[in-house]
Amino acid sequence: MFVLSNFVLAITTILDFILTALNWLIIIRALISWVNPDPYNPIVQFLYKTTEPLLQPFRRILPMYNVGIDFSPILALLVVWFLKIFLVGTLYGVAARLR
Repeated sequence: MFVLSNFVLAITTILDFILTALNWLIIIRALISWVNPDPYNPIVQFLYKTTEPLLQPFRRILPMYNVGIDFSPILALLVVWFLKIFLVGTLYGVAARLR
């Protein structure tokens, strides 16, 4: 059981890192959208390519209409935070019980 516990702990740590990275990428994308970024900049292209698949489903659920404010980063951050709290916390608990 010790090996399985370490495996679950490793998966959980990697998942926690990925969710934290997604969290920061979404925040940076939201902040960079306040200015007029150069779409040909490699950093801007990387941000768009990594965050657009996460934000697109929320844009379909909650379109901007005439408000002009994109709430999809807020919803995506809430989902990422929920996954960090619930899923990562649960997996850490499972790893602790397997010891």
